[in-house]
Amino acid sequence: MLVHAVPVTSSTVVVAVDVGKTCVALSVTDTARHRLLGPVEFAMTAPALSAVVKRIVKVLPETDASVKIGVEAAGHYHRPMLDASWPPGWEVLELNPAHVAEQRRVQGRRRLKTDAIDLDAITELVLSGRGIPLTAHDEVIGSLQAWSAHRTRRVLTRTATKNQLLGQLDRSFPGLTLALPDVLGTKVGRLVAAHFADPKRLAALGSVRFVRFAAARGVQVRHSIAQRLVTAARDALPTREAEVAREVLAADLALLAALDVQVQAAETAIAGLLPVSVFATLGSVPGWGTVRVGNYGAAVGDPSRWPGPAQIYRASGLSPMQYESAGKRRDGAISREGSVALRRALVDLGTGLWLNDPGAKTYAAGLRARGKKGGIIVCALAHRAGKIAFAMTRDHSTYDPTLWTPETGPTR
Repeated sequence: MLVHAVPVTSSTVVVAVDVGKTCVALSVTDTARHRLLGPVEFAMTAPALSAVVKRIVKVLPETDASVKIGVEAAGHYHRPMLDASWPPGWEVLELNPAHVAEQRRVQGRRRLKTDAIDLDAITELVLSGRGIPLTAHDEVIGSLQAWSAHRTRRVLTRTATKNQLLGQLDRSFPGLTLALPDVLGTKVGRLVAAHFADPKRLAALGSVRFVRFAAARGVQVRHSIAQRLVTAARDALPTREAEVAREVLAADLALLAALDVQVQAAETAIAGLLPVSVFATLGSVPGWGTVRVGNYGAAVGDPSRWPGPAQIYRASGLSPMQYESAGKRRDGAISREGSVALRRALVDLGTGLWLNDPGAKTYAAGLRARGKKGGIIVCALAHRAGKIAFAMTRDHSTYDPTLWTPETGPTR
């Protein structure tokens, strides 16, 4: 259910809050645009906030004034102000920083950015009814967001570490990737990287003994692959940096193992949170596993703050740029104006549908038959996936493939 902000009335008073890393700028304004307090700056501490709240209470024109607190989102820096203990009855609204920047442009201050100008922009947005009301904190969604972000960071670090590892292998064991294209994605590849970064050792061991060596460590290797690796070792021409490359390689392998453990721990935590979250039923969709559903839930957050799937799709930046004037319309590429995490989550859900759901495969095939390129098909599947995910979350229902119309997508 969508949560709406309390309507602005003649008794509304706006408390605009612009947050920095350790300090806060604040102003108080009524609906007639009369400044009642500020701008004032104070440290982001509990005693300082308590003192400022007392000053705000003193300048309120009426005892029954409707107070709206507009806080501009700033990464995670604004979270203490959102979660602070404001007086009962005061409504806290979170504002999109892109909307604040656009409001500055509307006021003719696109090239000017100061705390006072930002506070004016925040005040105007709140008085015009903008802002997302802060609802009761859902600890499950908060935990899901934290673990999903943690996993994403570790995966990015792991990818960079793998690239570094391959570079060191090219110096110490040239030609290994020709014999075994996916070195770090296979058990035998990691075994070679860990124990045979020096190709002379593998060449001296031979294919038969290498198979036995691997079997003793729980890795089964076919003789054809072993022979191919040994041949590559005999033909290798190590660089003069091979010795130091092997030392760096050993350190990177230890780091890679630690990252694998952390990624697995994050996925385990996400798997434990999903069944008790509002996104529990999304796992019934073919191709939507723990990671895909967890990333979507973390990117969407509280579903009640979204009017519908169209707003989620627009917020992801997947909707096309559009220019229309004098009856002529031109559509461009996707806008990319929005949340990167949400865009990746929707694309990932669409990809899962495309690869696993018969209805999605039929729909994608129809688009390709009409000459649509891969990127357009991906966006179309992401759009359909967003509709399905929103409907299932809203209705708390499991996936029903009969509701899918291959020509048009989901029927609801």
